[in-house]
Amino acid sequence: MVQSTAKDVETYLAELPEDRRDALAEVRRLCRRELTGFTEVMAHGMPAYQRDGVAEIAFAGQKQYISFYLMRPDVREAFAERLAGQDMGRSCLRFRTPRAVDFDLLRDLLRATAASPRPGATR
Repeated sequence: MVQSTAKDVETYLAELPEDRRDALAEVRRLCRRELTGFTEVMAHGMPAYQRDGVAEIAFAGQKQYISFYLMRPDVREAFAERLAGQDMGRSCLRFRTPRAVDFDLLRDLLRATAASPRPGATR
């Protein structure tokens, strides 16, 4: 998918190809359930979840895969063993098909993100 110009997440999801829409809607449900205190926004053409104005999680439907952006190096390091076998870039976890999305892993990453403030945050 080319970077979306959707103004909200509902519109973003509606624009997705049907074969990816259900999986990404489930990712959104997980984010909304697990990321208490975060704000859902559209940033850089994709849904993102901010705390104190800083995006910590995002997701996107790309042409070749579904992307889950984990912008917390501390959480990535804590999950290094579970992420080792995944298709992962610097901050992007990629799933080639909707069936490949590991919702249990995503839930655990979201819980870990929500449970601790990001490094350098003042609380």
